[in-house]
Amino acid sequence: SSLLEFTKEEAMGRNLVMNFITEEFRDSVKEVLHQALKGNETANFEFPLFNKSGERRDILLNATTRRGPDGEITGVIGVG
Repeated sequence: SSLLEFTKEEAMGRNLVMNFITEEFRDSVKEVLHQALKGNETANFEFPLFNKSGERRDILLNATTRRGPDGEITGVIGVG
C-alpha cells in the first residue's frame, strides 16, 4: 500500500479491480484473476495503477493459484 500511498485501512476490504485498476485494464486484470481461480496461473502481466496522488505506477503481476491441503483451489495469490 505504500507504493500507492493508501493506508492499510483504506485498502483492506475494497475490491482491487473496481477500486484500484484503471477502467481500460479492469477486464483484463479480472480475467487474469479468474483464470488463476481455475488453476491457470499468469506470470509477468503488466498493467498500470494510479496512486492516491494520481501518479501512474506500472505493475508486473504474477497471479498464482492457492490450493488447500487436499489440492482444491482456495484462492489466488497476487504478487506485483
